[in-house]
Amino acid sequence: MTKVLVLHSVSLVRSALAALLRSEGPFDVTSAGWRTAVRQAESLRPDVTVVDLDCRGTAAALADRGRANGQVLASPSAVLVLASTGAPGSLHRAFGAGARGYVDKDGSPGRLVRAVRKIASGERFIDASLASAFMEADPVPLSPRELSVLARAAEGDSIAEIARTLHLASGTVRNYIAAATRKTGGRNLIDAIRISQGAGWV
Repeated sequence: MTKVLVLHSVSLVRSALAALLRSEGPFDVTSAGWRTAVRQAESLRPDVTVVDLDCRGTAAALADRGRANGQVLASPSAVLVLASTGAPGSLHRAFGAGARGYVDKDGSPGRLVRAVRKIASGERFIDASLASAFMEADPVPLSPRELSVLARAAEGDSIAEIARTLHLASGTVRNYIAAATRKTGGRNLIDAIRISQGAGWV
């Protein structure tokens, strides 16, 4: 039986996705929010982890793979992302994090089921509707550390919280924020976050 972990910040959405998968195949499905993601991934050791690129927590996990929640996406589990064509930068971010499958959120539920089966068998999966979005994405102008800091700031973390989470000095975090703001062309941190989220970078 294929073990699947569904991660989403909204309880109703992750429960619905888990129910869909359970009804459509021999899947042992567990759903969780990002707070318990690491613990669930360690105990379940899923074959496939399903994440929504647009949900709260995903941006930080993609930017921080190898740390905290990022370990979930850096684990041996094959990552399958739910994406939309509106933010092509997020697809490149997921690709950089090692995602093996990409399902269009505007597609049919059957596409998700098919994708989970293919990913679990070791294949890749990408919806044709997302292929052009991959090609349209602008190169990300930010370094991995700048992305990580900006993603944490976008989640509402303070400079002190970001510094503690990423094991950096507060002054270093401020420097990364200043660099990210300059590179995105933002007037300030809020503007840099808005620009980066619009491009799908965080």
